[in-house]
Amino acid sequence: MSEIVLMSDPRVAAVSVRECGEPLVDVRSSGPLLVDMRKQGDSDAFFHLRRGVLERLVRAQERLPDGLRFLVVEGYRPPALQRRYFEKYAKRLRAERPGWSDEQVRSAASRFVSPPDVAPHSAGAAVDLTLADADGRELDLGTPMNATPEESAGACCTDAPGIGGQARAHREVLGRALTAAGLVNYPTEWWHWSFGDRYWALLTGAASARYGPIRPDADG
Repeated sequence: MSEIVLMSDPRVAAVSVRECGEPLVDVRSSGPLLVDMRKQGDSDAFFHLRRGVLERLVRAQERLPDGLRFLVVEGYRPPALQRRYFEKYAKRLRAERPGWSDEQVRSAASRFVSPPDVAPHSAGAAVDLTLADADGRELDLGTPMNATPEESAGACCTDAPGIGGQARAHREVLGRALTAAGLVNYPTEWWHWSFGDRYWALLTGAASARYGPIRPDADG
């Protein structure tokens, strides 16, 4: 698909889920991956991912140039937290755009926070991450992680024009490694990659998603 498909697109929700039952596993147990603690205050579940996603993430890191590593910021997000994030951002958009319809607000909000019913993070299928050097220092990828479209004037989009050459090169390095491992990017967020969820299934043509929403007490 060449166009940007938002998470609010009905085609995403229409994808069926054939839950494989794969457990959530602790990213910190993988050894080579760095884990950032900035999301710890929101949920202590943030450093978990489905086992298959983590395995692909480790393989993707092996494709990075020498001296570079992934810095994982957030993985699994409990459904209740996902809903809170979405509603908070939608409320902000309604205040800024009082003339917008509910559907306009939902669509715009989905550029930055997935609607709770289809959210890859709540399936343990998505990871927010960036690149770091050998000492764990974040590299320049054009915007801070989790910069909204409004804050970044759209520079948060993966293929946004106008970002610096070094940041563009870093995004390409990140993308090549993760794509080769089977993950897909959400094009309005350069840092968001997923595997096995509904969005991944739609973009790759898979018959169904492997992972559906998972309750905090339902992991393996």
